[in-house]
Amino acid sequence: MGRRIGLMGDEAVAYAVKQCDVGLVSAYPITPQTIMVERISEYVANGEIDTEFVCVESEHSALSVCVGASLSGLRVFTATASQGLALMHEVLYAASGLRCPIVMAVANRALSAPLNIHCDHSDMMGSRDCGWVQVFAENVQEAYDWVIQAFKIAEHPDVQLPTVVNLDGFTLTHCMEDVEVLEDEDVKKFLPPRKPIYWVDPKQPMTFGAWAMPNYYYKFKLQQQEAIMRSLRVVKEVGEEFGKLTGRRYDTLYGYGLEDAEVAVLSMGSTSGTIRYTARRLRESDGLKVGALKLWLFRPFPEEDLVSALEKVKVLIVLDRALSPGAVFGPLGSDIASLMVKHGLDFKLLNYTYGLGGDEVTPEMAEKLFKLGLKVAEGAKPPSLTGYVREVV
Repeated sequence: MGRRIGLMGDEAVAYAVKQCDVGLVSAYPITPQTIMVERISEYVANGEIDTEFVCVESEHSALSVCVGASLSGLRVFTATASQGLALMHEVLYAASGLRCPIVMAVANRALSAPLNIHCDHSDMMGSRDCGWVQVFAENVQEAYDWVIQAFKIAEHPDVQLPTVVNLDGFTLTHCMEDVEVLEDEDVKKFLPPRKPIYWVDPKQPMTFGAWAMPNYYYKFKLQQQEAIMRSLRVVKEVGEEFGKLTGRRYDTLYGYGLEDAEVAVLSMGSTSGTIRYTARRLRESDGLKVGALKLWLFRPFPEEDLVSALEKVKVLIVLDRALSPGAVFGPLGSDIASLMVKHGLDFKLLNYTYGLGGDEVTPEMAEKLFKLGLKVAEGAKPPSLTGYVREVV
């Protein structure tokens, strides 16, 4: 169906945008996202795509431009990382509240201070309630695939919400992988031109972002909530269609060994590959009943799929690549704890932070996590329910 080329994560995102018939791109460069913007600007300068590229003075302005362009009916893309996403924070809520199906790629990077340009998920976790559909890629192939799917999800008539594709800074953005890219014609068939439902048109005047008193404001917000929950179904439908086209089927999550696993580790992003590799090795070499669960879709939170995946697990170790200072659990751990209460799940929950500022989990550390979980499954008391992986194991 496609052809294989070597691409870094940033280049794969830019290549996907190139194929998606995007009308406008506006972004501000920031490490480790910069290469995305550079490649797209080269495509524009070389005449390879008919896209308006708008240079701005900040990430706040970049997303503001995208909101205006999206409301005019264009297909729109932007990208950022770390402090850039933080600077966008105000406009993130405007984009989702105005129901703009913008697609953004975030090269996940630690927030200052101290200054660090390497990966963790603090940037996106700080904006996790902004009303955007949010997915996390494990590898470069997934980053390419998710960008193409993201446009179709965001622009679906039942969704009409911005969507963000997260890829780990440097671990994915600057590492080259063998990527199977689609032919341009196949992408065009999968993703036809955008057909806006509501847009700014002088011939048909319409109000966007109007003042809303309390008796109306909450209704807008409930409509947003309904739309993002409908995206659960759309993500599955788009993933199924993409799978028929490419042989690579996507869903809300991906599990390994969960049919009989006593202990499972839940993660997002590039670390999921390390966890799954370790689980496979421990099952094959030592016969240990361990499993790995990768969460593709973070918002909306796929609670029913998670409940189904975890029904046989005795111990779940949730890995958060971000701190929630002062909170009981991290962002992902808190969601799982809520899930346990809502659905009456009775497995033991351990929630550990890892990977801050690029501090990766090694296979050796992952093995120790699994073996710790197995001891807990047998009745042992863990050293702590929370903590930092490197300190715990």
